[in-house]
Amino acid sequence: MSQHDEGHTVAGWTGTAIATVGSGLLGLGVCTVSAAALAAGLAVCAVSVLVTWYLHLAGWGKPPGPRPRAQWPLRVRDTGARDGHPGCVSCRLAGRGRRTASALQPVSAAGEAEPATAEAGG
Repeated sequence: MSQHDEGHTVAGWTGTAIATVGSGLLGLGVCTVSAAALAAGLAVCAVSVLVTWYLHLAGWGKPPGPRPRAQWPLRVRDTGARDGHPGCVSCRLAGRGRRTASALQPVSAAGEAEPATAEAGG
């Protein structure tokens, strides 16, 4: 088993199963030239994305990157999902794990972070 264990989660397997059904409906729609089957296939594929995202945010998906061996089994829920995973696009879209205003630094035109300076009053 890989050290990253990417996708071996309830969210990953559920999303893949739903997307497989959607892809099958899309293929059926192409073969039978059926607009209804194409629309249903696209709808099921969209649902698969939303279900996977929901399960990830509920703790049934894992953050990217290496994880401790104790977190590899499929039935282990991720307790850090509530705070958001660092570098996770899904968590950022849900408003989790955003940087605070104190962590943001202005960037100069050269692309370098400017040092924090106190404004002189007076």
